Amino acid sequence: MGRFLKIAIPVFLVGFVAGNAFWYLASPLWIDDVVSEALPDELMVQEVARGQFRDADRSHQGTGIAQILETGGGAKLLRLTEFQVTNGPDLEVWLSAHPDPVRSADVAGAAWLSLGQLKGNIGDQTYIIPDDADLSAYQSVVIWCEQFGVLFSPAALTGG
Repeated sequence: MGRFLKIAIPVFLVGFVAGNAFWYLASPLWIDDVVSEALPDELMVQEVARGQFRDADRSHQGTGIAQILETGGGAKLLRLTEFQVTNGPDLEVWLSAHPDPVRSADVAGAAWLSLGQLKGNIGDQTYIIPDDADLSAYQSVVIWCEQFGVLFSPAALTGG
């Protein structure tokens, strides 16, 4: 019995740790997080720039529209509509100085501004851009995996 426990306990512990690590890393691949944020009807906004999300590669795919909006009060917003991206761990929404990122190295090698964690991998959502952000310094929006330094989906911005 003692010999059995000497083998069973380490095997169980290794399996438990490996199983949890697998779940943490892989579960976003088959679990979608759907959001549906609407802009208030009374909010007056003007489009400053827009871009179309596209696939970064065959494993990291995205579609939808990114819009930089400015409110009547001067606040700046990033609006994602008709949005869908491959889910993954630790995804963030970044403004990037790179004009048209294709690879992760393009994003990592350029200045960027994180707008926070991605709220959901499917659906319309809005992010507040800090008042002191110089929008002329950023030319694209990217969905970025902070944990692994991987580009999931870029959207090159053009003037609105």
